[in-house]
Amino acid sequence: MPARVLVVDDDAGIRESVVMALQKAGYRTLDAPDAAAARELLRQHRVDVVVSDIYMPGEDGLALLQSIAERRDPPRVILITARGTIETAALAQRIGAYDYLAKPFDLSELIARVGSAIRPAAEAASVDPPPPSRIVGSHPSMVEMYKAITRVAPLDVPVLILGESGSGKELVAQSIHDLGPHAAGPFVPLNCGAIPDTLLEAELFGSLRGAYTDARQDRRGALSRADGGTLFLDEIGDISPAFQVKLLRFLQDGTVTPLGSEKSHRVSVRMIAATHRDLKALVAAGSFRQDLYYRLAAYEVIVPPLRERKSDIPFLVDHLRRKAAEEMHREAIPGPSRAVLDVLTNHDWPGNVRELEQVIRRTIIDSGGLVDAGAASRAIRAIAPESKREEAAARTAVDLVPLDEAEKRHIIAVLEATGGNQTQAAFVLGIERKTLARKIQRLGISLVKSGGPS
Repeated sequence: MPARVLVVDDDAGIRESVVMALQKAGYRTLDAPDAAAARELLRQHRVDVVVSDIYMPGEDGLALLQSIAERRDPPRVILITARGTIETAALAQRIGAYDYLAKPFDLSELIARVGSAIRPAAEAASVDPPPPSRIVGSHPSMVEMYKAITRVAPLDVPVLILGESGSGKELVAQSIHDLGPHAAGPFVPLNCGAIPDTLLEAELFGSLRGAYTDARQDRRGALSRADGGTLFLDEIGDISPAFQVKLLRFLQDGTVTPLGSEKSHRVSVRMIAATHRDLKALVAAGSFRQDLYYRLAAYEVIVPPLRERKSDIPFLVDHLRRKAAEEMHREAIPGPSRAVLDVLTNHDWPGNVRELEQVIRRTIIDSGGLVDAGAASRAIRAIAPESKREEAAARTAVDLVPLDEAEKRHIIAVLEATGGNQTQAAFVLGIERKTLARKIQRLGISLVKSGGPS
């Protein structure tokens, strides 16, 4: 008998599309608009796989997952969401989710994952709710990164984080620490690129008074401060060949000898390193030791650049807006205008999320909020690297066009960024789906089945 799949989503359009695809693939289906209705169907029917949205009115998909995990013979659960975070991905895995998929998704990919899930699910333990997320993004590349983090975090192995400057590598390292076996210990970051090579050894291993010029007192190194926790070495690709030998020696024997001392002591530290450079190319060029690379890169996590996940910009802007309000001791800062979102989406963000945060902060300071597109454009030009300013100015200039035309362009841009998914596009625009449908009709935006406006 064909397997039965229960589809749970408050969006009727998504629910119907998934059900039709599953039936076409030969599965029996049930569907429910919320967690309460889903639990009732689970009481009445034998279900092999549950496909559930996370964010729904009333009880969310994580609560439904928890109740399913407590059943005697639970079905496998695949969670889908348009607002994924590392915390929800980690919690979903810990509760017992089989998989975690970002909206918009290809129906063929979902069908493939349902097929691989047709087998008994393992029991899962109850866990506490996730804390507020520090990493923001639901683009498929971010969801894949979340999965990588949750896979490697519980393992006490070195991790190498690869990503451009400003992309959030330290936040990824902090998340791996928080989800790992050393979470109760300290998290100690050290930026190797910001410390002269002559001082880096003292910063890492510590020193005794008089060990070098200006060493006026004993100093505990980062390795000793991180004992029982995690040491995060940022920009590891910038260290000299001489220092590479010293770091390799520590990774081999785990002992620390402060400068000026003849005594060594052992420390227990999880090592996480990060770089914006291509370490494999440096190894091939002979400027980075191959044995050190293999010691550091037991597992690699790639952080996608912001220009490759522009659909996350509205969510990032909302997160950074709230953060700015706290920093400025303001009760609230209104959300961005559509013109401001146009400016932000059209920029390529060579400085990634760090640059976006500076632009948001400067725009708020200069104009009092996030409504003035001209202020956002000026902030980008002021903050962008010199080599990028002329290019940024051309991309972020505000077109002098009628309001309806500007609105039409913005809606088309959001639809393209969300793969033609009107439900997600309406969420990004901050309007109801039926309102978006009326605007599409009024503005003459034609949609094609390939997933975008024509």
